[in-house]
Amino acid sequence: MLSEKIRELRKSHRISQVELAQVLCVTKQSVSNWENDNIQPSIDMLIKIAKYFSVSTDYLLDLDNKLTIDVSGLTQEQIAHIKLIISDIKSRKN
Repeated sequence: MLSEKIRELRKSHRISQVELAQVLCVTKQSVSNWENDNIQPSIDMLIKIAKYFSVSTDYLLDLDNKLTIDVSGLTQEQIAHIKLIISDIKSRKN
């Protein structure tokens, strides 16, 4: 559900509704309404939210649960190291 995805992303980034509202140039009430499923963000705002959190709009709309990490600017060695860390975390989860 979109409302849950927005709340989950905001909390995982440790920002308040006020801070997210400031970044997106909307009111805190708008963020609160999205998170409480009172209203839906516009398509333009959905794109802004996706870009801010570096996720796809499909992820926000629960059409795809894949998360991505922007590794642009990193060396292949650094990317390989990140992949190893992710693999290690996944193996410990099971």
